[in-house]
Amino acid sequence: MADTSLPARSSVLAPSVGEVVVGLLGAAVISVVVNSLIALVAGKFVPAGVERMGLAFAEYAPATVLGIALGTLGWYLVRRFARTPQRVLRVLVPVVVVLSWIPDLGILAGGASVVNSLALILMHTVVAAATVPVLSRVMPLGAR
Repeated sequence: MADTSLPARSSVLAPSVGEVVVGLLGAAVISVVVNSLIALVAGKFVPAGVERMGLAFAEYAPATVLGIALGTLGWYLVRRFARTPQRVLRVLVPVVVVLSWIPDLGILAGGASVVNSLALILMHTVVAAATVPVLSRVMPLGAR
């Protein structure tokens, strides 16, 4: 009987364009859907008369896609040039996510509510949580 199972992806094989596109589209859809739920719930708790920043679909959906694209570029560059990409990304991903929270905290000074700020922080975390597993699958990190 023939073995029809798919072999494990080798870390030295380049991902196909289709694999990368489908994976990233999946991460984008999941991120936008979950971020929509976060915005909807947060909107219920933002006090009336307080400006809502970044909680409109037209604001967070393009930012989500841009964040995934930039994260993918960063992943690619680390994968391509770092001697130990796993070690680099183990530090870099959490650092970048935490740095992405700075504007979310900064909007408090602009008049946004704490709920608004926390919703945006959660949105950034969701994008990373949806994208990193996809990237590790379609652009695996091999030992060099």
